[in-house]
Amino acid sequence: MSGTHANLTELDARVRAIESLLVAKGYVDPAALDALIETYEHRVGPHNGARVVARAWTDPAFLDWLRRDATAAIASMGYSGRQGEHMVALENTPQTHHLVVCTLCSCYPWPVLGLPPVWYKSAPYRSRAVIDPRGVLADFGVSLPDATAISVHDSTAELRYLVIPMRPAGTDGWDSDRLAKLVTRDSMIGTGLALPVQALGGAAGAPDAASGAPDAATGAPR
Repeated sequence: MSGTHANLTELDARVRAIESLLVAKGYVDPAALDALIETYEHRVGPHNGARVVARAWTDPAFLDWLRRDATAAIASMGYSGRQGEHMVALENTPQTHHLVVCTLCSCYPWPVLGLPPVWYKSAPYRSRAVIDPRGVLADFGVSLPDATAISVHDSTAELRYLVIPMRPAGTDGWDSDRLAKLVTRDSMIGTGLALPVQALGGAAGAPDAASGAPDAATGAPR
């Protein structure tokens, strides 16, 4: 494997030592390990889910397919595999807002969202999302009208969810690439909303799909 051993932290050095030992004993194929690292560092992540959402916003036929068979629709864009074998799309509307949690562990749709954030795996989020979803949303800075129902979905090893947030106002005529920049990771979990159009207006570092709101209840990082 490529890379330098200079300036490694103690933990890095231990990981490299264990890795070298496993490779030397033939337990790990270095090429396969490199491919796995490449996949989760560059090929999967919230940017994939953002592209799915943006296409759903701009392509009625794709949105209909997503509603009927999210697994196949998402796979048609090249996003499939481990932790995303069975997908369901949850479409937010003014009447219903969807929130996803895994009450048992941290089941999460890796192909479209990447690895789960720390707060998603935390006990406070996993318990409060079920018993006080509106309070959890408030912790993330999301305030919904009282008339909007909140539907909580428990992700499992057999079934993963992708929330399709409502398309922001003022985006008529936008192409999918531009729209994808308004789709945050949290909006596809249900703990956030898509960004307003102002978020892209002249901002040098506008938030993207990898950004997430802090969890005030747990203090967990984004």
